[in-house]
Amino acid sequence: MFAGERTLPGVTTPTTTTPVQAPERVDTDHGDHDRFAHYCRKADITRALVTGEAIVALCGKKWVPTRDPKRYPVCPTCAERKAAGWKL
Repeated sequence: MFAGERTLPGVTTPTTTTPVQAPERVDTDHGDHDRFAHYCRKADITRALVTGEAIVALCGKKWVPTRDPKRYPVCPTCAERKAAGWKL
């Protein structure tokens, strides 16, 4: 205890601290199983390419666009929702 410091009844101060490590997150966005071109707003794609922020596609997938979408087939869920009249 330091000079002039008060203690409260029933309150204890830990003397040592144990560092807490966050659990590892499983990365599911870099597999070949999900290589599709997704429908998104053009402004969102531009912003994501400049800032590196993740964006959300019409199908709900959240990712950071880094590849040329012309090289991949269109996401079937995005295509289905766009055909059904869903808006971006």
